[in-house]
Order: sequence, then structure tokens, then C-alpha cells
Amino acid sequence: MDTNDLRAAALTHLEALIAFDTTSRDSNLKLIDYVEAFLTGHGLSARRVANADGTKANLYATVGPAVMGGVVLSGHTDVVLVDGQAWSSDPFTLTRRGERLYGRGTCDMKGFLALALAVVPAFARGTTARPLHLAFSYDEEVGCLGAPSMIRELVTELPAPLAVIVGEPTNMEVVSGHKGISTWRVTVTGHEAHSSLTHLGVSANMVAVGLMAQLRDLARVLADHGDPTSLYHPPHATLTIGLMQGGTAVNILARECSFVFDLRTPPGQDPDAIIAPFLAACAGEDVALKRHFADAGVQVLRRSATPSFAPEPGGAAEQLARRLAGDNGPARAAAYAAEAGQFQGAGFSTIICGPGSIEQAHQADEYMEITQFERGAAFMTRLYEAMV
Repeated sequence: MDTNDLRAAALTHLEALIAFDTTSRDSNLKLIDYVEAFLTGHGLSARRVANADGTKANLYATVGPAVMGGVVLSGHTDVVLVDGQAWSSDPFTLTRRGERLYGRGTCDMKGFLALALAVVPAFARGTTARPLHLAFSYDEEVGCLGAPSMIRELVTELPAPLAVIVGEPTNMEVVSGHKGISTWRVTVTGHEAHSSLTHLGVSANMVAVGLMAQLRDLARVLADHGDPTSLYHPPHATLTIGLMQGGTAVNILARECSFVFDLRTPPGQDPDAIIAPFLAACAGEDVALKRHFADAGVQVLRRSATPSFAPEPGGAAEQLARRLAGDNGPARAAAYAAEAGQFQGAGFSTIICGPGSIEQAHQADEYMEITQFERGAAFMTRLYEAMV
């Protein structure tokens, strides 16, 4: 199998994938159509696992013999917003400048998807002893929401695979763990009145500020209780408030205030236990507000709960990925969350390894170094050779 031919094919796929605007707020179905048509063209069938309203879908497929010991290549199809970012070129047109490939999703993570598609024809020729499985998800960027429904089917439908390789950008180095993330939205409803007559109402903003102060204090406590030997950076759980909205005018006691926060935890730490005292405080505040105004209160909605991914010393996935990547380096872990923890939780030996750097993700002029794309192509070539 020629690595240069694979890289050229992957570049063609990457150009097509980047052209699909699969921002998480929108549908990914046109991209899924493209992937499915490509697989059909090689005599393969794929299975879609749609969301509740059918506007988005996961897709999985098997290439090669239906036997145990295959490898799952997993990646998400959605990308983050480009709104308000100062791009030097069209974010949805693959653009080469020097030794870099620019476009939204080049590294996070359509570059990996393109490389996975490029190796399909070799497996489709039927010369391998073990299969390749593709598992492409939706809505990873907004809380890893899509993958669980697909993973449930993979557990029951696939002959047990040897390994799952999640192709998040790692500079083609093996990453053995990641933090989990849980996100919540808190909505405080007050009772409007003139701001000079505070006894006649309650400001949702003032209540929310007090609750946010508790989260700030909790974040400080978490930072003081890190493990200096941890693989994770920072070496402790983190908590941040990312969004705040409230009030209508400076002279009106605010009717509503909402904020969204995330809690990121290393393996071994229970996010539910960490946040329980804050949720109890919200419940207490809700009761107190309703004593004065029946329409007031505090509502807490959990938006997402992505489990952490723990290292598997000597695990099949890590051994395979290190061999394919030529990686003899130290154990590594990521502060971000990904779908690896969901695969691991379903019983799959899992690892993260993909082209590009997470430092280029989610920003204007996202790019992937050509050398990273070349290393990814070499990885796929070695994967095929290992399965013959």
C-alpha cells in the first residue's frame, strides 16, 4: 500500500469534508450523505443512528471480514462556530498556505476522518484478516451528545474489536486519558419592581451573583487540592462559568438571570459528589424565594455529562497505537473532554491519537501542518499492514 497515494486520496476527502458547514448548531446530514455514498461506491453498507428529530446522524460501518479483533476509527463530524472570528480565508474552503492546510475542522477533526476514509479502499479489497470499523458521530463539540446512541449499537452489532482509536488532534502522539466534563445551566427567576423599592420584589441578578460566588469559591478549593503527580494539566478539577445573562434595565429588579458553568474532573473524581453542595444551595434558595413570590425560584438543568477517560496501562489500544505511531514517549493525558471515555465505559479498549494540534483548534485560521497529515497517512498505512 502506497502512503503517498493514501495521502493524496485523504487530501481530496478533506477538501470535501471541510466544504460541509457542520457547525454543531446545524445539521451534519450532507456530510453523512457524502460518507455513505463513498462507502456504497466501494460495495459497503453503513448504518445511521439519528438524533430524535432526524436532523443529525451518527454513522458506522465495517470494512473487511465480520470477525473479532478489528479496529474502530472514531471521530466527530461537527465543528465549532466561526462567528466573530477573523479568518484570512473562507473557513469552509480548504486552503493551503506554505506547509499548512487551513479550514474549520482541519485538525479538529476532519483531517482524521479524511485519513480514515482514504484507507477504506484497501480494506474493501478483502485482503485483510481483520476488519476496520468506522464510527463517525455528531454533536461532540456541545457535550459528546451523539456518540452514546451509536456506541450502544456498536456493543451489540460489532464482533468485539481489539481497539478503538479516537482521532482527536494529538500531534500523532498517543494520549491515554482525558478529563470528564459536566455542564449545568442555572436559571434564577426574580420578581420585577422598581429598583428603588427592593422590598416589593427580588432581583434575579442579585441572587445569581451569590450562587456564582459559591462556584467561584468551589473552584478555588478544587485548585488547592490537586495531585502534583497527575498526568493532567492543570492537575486538579476545574470549574468555570462560561455564560451569564440577566436583567432588562438598570432601574428594574431583574426578572431573570441565567448562567452556564462546566466542571472538568480527572478520573477518580465524582462530579456529582463535588457539585452536590451547590445544588443543595440552589434548592434552598428556590424554597426561600417562593416563600415571598410564588413566581420566583431557582431551576438547575444539567446539559451534559461526559465521563473521564482513564489510562489503561498495557491496554491493547495503547500498545497498537504506539506501534503504529512509532511513539515510545511518556504517558500523556488531556485536559479536554472527548468521546474516549464513553467508548471506554462501554468496555472498549480505547486510545486517543490523531493528526494536528489541539492548540490550533477552535480558533480563527485553524490549520494542520502538512507534516502532521503525512504522519497520519503513514499511521493508516501501518494500520492496514497490521491487519493483513
